Amino acid sequence: MQTAKFTRKTEDFDCAFCGKHVKGNGYTNHCPECLSSLHVDVNPGDRAANCHGLMLADHLERKNGEMYIVHKCTKCGFTRRNKVCPDDNFKAILALSNGTIEEYRPKLLLKKTSK
Repeated sequence: MQTAKFTRKTEDFDCAFCGKHVKGNGYTNHCPECLSSLHVDVNPGDRAANCHGLMLADHLERKNGEMYIVHKCTKCGFTRRNKVCPDDNFKAILALSNGTIEEYRPKLLLKKTSK
């Protein structure tokens, strides 16, 4: 469900964490490979935040039968929930769900350096 505070932005980006090139669809807000994001929005899509810190997937939450990734900014501590997407890396989602995401993240960086 979109709110009045949602601004759809169709943007491609290179992930600041793992380096994957991500093709945006207007709703894309995190890298499907490593689940990372950037703190660029005050309200989804507005690009009005000044922080621009790296937002790492911190944990999963379930609300109304939907699964959400909770991202936490490594610069300012801000948190935001984002829906799990069908193309998200299943192993990263699994690591997030069982509390081993910190141990899994270095494997994602190895992919970046081996390009």
